[in-house]
Amino acid sequence: MPLERILALDLGERRIGVAVSDPLGVTAQGLKTLERRNRRADFDTLRRLVDEYHPALILVGHPLHLSGRAGVQAEKAAAFAETLRRKLRVEVQLWDERLTTREAHRVLDAGGATLQQRRQAIDRMSAVLLLQSYLDRFVETPK
Repeated sequence: MPLERILALDLGERRIGVAVSDPLGVTAQGLKTLERRNRRADFDTLRRLVDEYHPALILVGHPLHLSGRAGVQAEKAAAFAETLRRKLRVEVQLWDERLTTREAHRVLDAGGATLQQRRQAIDRMSAVLLLQSYLDRFVETPK
């Protein structure tokens, strides 16, 4: 039985990395990285993604400090998640993203990506790792 898709967002000041689960909820696939312009344009773009993929859940990366304490960026992510929930009427959950950016850099480096390629792919890769960590933890693999 197919699961509903999950959309994951890795928020940055200039870009939003986006990933979506496959229809079975087993793997995460990166989508285009959104260049941020302003709040209205950002939410319009995200609304189009919700209309296209019909996710049951949107994960928003929650950039906690290594200690687990929430700082300014984590508070911004929480506020963004609340606005998403209100505007798009989709379940939204914060998901701990500690070390996803570092892991994304490691994966891209291991793959031989140039500096320019890493800059273009880092947000998308972070969203993929964020979503895959959620899928690995909560979604049963079909038998």
